[in-house]
Amino acid sequence: MFRNSILAIGFGLATTASAQFDGFALYNLSNNTTARLINASQQIAYTWTCPTNFSYAMALKPNGNLVRSAVNSGNQINTAAVSGRVQELNPQGQVVWDFIYSTADYVTHHDICLMPNGNVLLLAYVKKTVAELQALGYTGASAKYPGRIIEIQPTGSTAQVVWQWEMLDRFIQYADAAKPNYMPIAENPHRMNINVSVSGGAGPGGIDWFHENGIDYNEELDQIVFSARYLSEIFIIDHSTTTAEATGHTGGNGGRGGDFLFRWGKPANYGVSGTQRITAAVHDPKWVKGGAMDGWISFFNNSGGSGNSSVVDAINPAMDGFNYPWTPGTVWGPNTYDFRHQCLANASGQSAAELMPNGNVFCAVSQQYMYEVNSSNQLVWQYNAGPQKGFRYTCDHPGIITLLNDPCGITTEVLTEEAAVSFGMFPNPANQQVSLVGVEVETLRAYVVLDASGRTVRRQLPDWTIDVSTLPDGVYTIVLEHSTGDRQSRKLVVAH
Repeated sequence: MFRNSILAIGFGLATTASAQFDGFALYNLSNNTTARLINASQQIAYTWTCPTNFSYAMALKPNGNLVRSAVNSGNQINTAAVSGRVQELNPQGQVVWDFIYSTADYVTHHDICLMPNGNVLLLAYVKKTVAELQALGYTGASAKYPGRIIEIQPTGSTAQVVWQWEMLDRFIQYADAAKPNYMPIAENPHRMNINVSVSGGAGPGGIDWFHENGIDYNEELDQIVFSARYLSEIFIIDHSTTTAEATGHTGGNGGRGGDFLFRWGKPANYGVSGTQRITAAVHDPKWVKGGAMDGWISFFNNSGGSGNSSVVDAINPAMDGFNYPWTPGTVWGPNTYDFRHQCLANASGQSAAELMPNGNVFCAVSQQYMYEVNSSNQLVWQYNAGPQKGFRYTCDHPGIITLLNDPCGITTEVLTEEAAVSFGMFPNPANQQVSLVGVEVETLRAYVVLDASGRTVRRQLPDWTIDVSTLPDGVYTIVLEHSTGDRQSRKLVVAH
C-alpha cells in the first residue's frame, strides 16, 4: 500500500536473520533533549542533542532531517502531553524551520504525522468556555478543550496552517430542542454527542475533554485516523475536503464534509447497544503498511485484554468507495477485532505498536520496554527502554540512506548478474538530475525506472541523465536494458 516508519529495536537476543526486521529504531523520552537512532545490534547509530526538550513524537524525513514536537517554554495551556511547537532539525541538530502553535486559546499536544508531501498533521487543544458550549446544548457546567486537527506547510524558516478540522463542528445534542443541532444521537453516528459520557483523567469537570492522542494519514484514501483516549474510540475523517467543507457535513471524497466516516471502540458513545471493544485508553492508531494485513487499522488497546491487560488490535473495516457502511441501529463493524496480539507487558497509558510487513509485531510499552515477536509469537527482539513512542525505519528508507550514508548497501547492491559490466549513478540520493557512469552506450537500448512495488514508472530511450525531479520520495530500481539481452540494475534513492 505505502511505506512509512515502523517501530522496532532489539536487545541482543540470539535469532536468525530471517526473524529480524532490518533497519533502525528512533526514540526519545519526553522532556528530554536527546533522541537516538539505534541499529539492530543495539548500537547508537546517530544522536540528536537539542537545546530544548523533545515532546511526544517525531519522524525522520527522506532527506535525513528530523521533524519533532518540542516543548514550547511559553505555553499558557498546560495539560497532558502539551508541546506547542514543531521543528525540523538537520542532522547537526540545527533548526531548519520552527512553528509555534500556542496561545491562551489553543496549543498542540501529543502526536504528529509527517505526510508524504512534507506537510505535518498536528493535534491541538482548543479552549471553549462553558457559556459557548451551553449555547450548543451542552448540559455540563465547566469549560472544555474540544479537539482540533491542523495541517501545516513549511514556508522557509517557519510554517503555515493550510487545512483545519474541528471537533466542535461535529457536535449534536438531544437535550434541548431550542438549541442548535437537536437530533437523535443513535441516528447520527457520524456526529458527536456533546453530552457524551467520558472516562479517564477528564473526570467530572475535567477540561481535557476527549484526549485525542494519536494520528495517522492514508495518502491513497486521503483520510485521517485519530484516537481519543477518554472516548475509548478511534475515528476516521476525510482529508480531501477544503477547510470550509470540513466545518460542514457535505463535500470531500466521502461526501460527508468533516463528519466521521468511521468510528470504532465504544458503541454507547453514539447511542447503540453493543460490546465495548476498547475498554479504556487507546493509543497510536495507524494504517498497516504492507504484508497480509495491508490497509487494516492497528492500535494499542491499553486495557483491552483479559484482566485489563494490554493488547495490540487490528481491524479490517468494510468499505464502499471512500465510505464505511453502517446499518442504522447496529454497531459499526467489524463486531470485534480481526487480529489481536497479547502484549508481553502492560501499560495503562501511552505506548505504540506496529504490524510489520513480514508478519512480526513490534510493541513499545510505555515505562516498560520495547520488543518484537514473530508470526509464531516468539520473542525475537527486546530492548530495555520504555519511551512513550518509538519509530522504526527499514534500511531502504531514504532518510536512513541519506543520514547514515547507506549503511546497508542499498544503493550499491547489484541486483542482477546477467551483465558483467557495472555502472554507477551520481548523485545518489538525488532530487533533480542523475548522471549515469560506466555504461556500455553501444549496446544500451533503454532504461526503466521501477518503484518500490516493482511497478514501471518510467521507460526512456538511452541518455546520459535521468530526470527524477518529479518522482515522489522513495527507493527506485534503475534497470538498464541492452540489445544483447543483458540487464543491469541498481537502487536509486529520491529524496527532495
